[in-house]
Amino acid sequence: MLLRRVRPEEYAAVGELTVAAYESFLLGPEDFYRARLADTATRDREAEVWVAVDEDAERVLGAVTICPPHSSWREIAREGEGEFRMLAVDPSAQGRGVGRALATMVVERFRADGDRAVALSSLDRMFAAHALYERLGFVRSPDRDWRPQPGVSLIAYALELR
Repeated sequence: MLLRRVRPEEYAAVGELTVAAYESFLLGPEDFYRARLADTATRDREAEVWVAVDEDAERVLGAVTICPPHSSWREIAREGEGEFRMLAVDPSAQGRGVGRALATMVVERFRADGDRAVALSSLDRMFAAHALYERLGFVRSPDRDWRPQPGVSLIAYALELR
């Protein structure tokens, strides 16, 4: 598996993969978040989209959005912290370590950048994601929990970098 920045010719596939990974969490076909998940080009322009690629099949398996300082995609990170969003794994590739590889890459990126911590928000019902974050050492940060709209509860996690 190769981890690298997304390429423009992959934007559509990454958008489809991200929507597919989040489908069961969306609030129906008209959920406004569907368009944000699908819009890889904007995310990559305003933040950084990274992908995990199966080199043999030349297929994108997963993606994550890294939100550097001053990115409009940051939501809860504080000064000196990194943040990432929209960690998504193609449903057909789940359980193969793709999400773990992407999350680990993000943590190492922020560590190399000199950040003191990494923060993220996750839907309160994304239990598999929560388990992954906890295995990687993230801890709940309930003081940062928030609701972007009625019926959507986001819980926060943070990882101190040493």
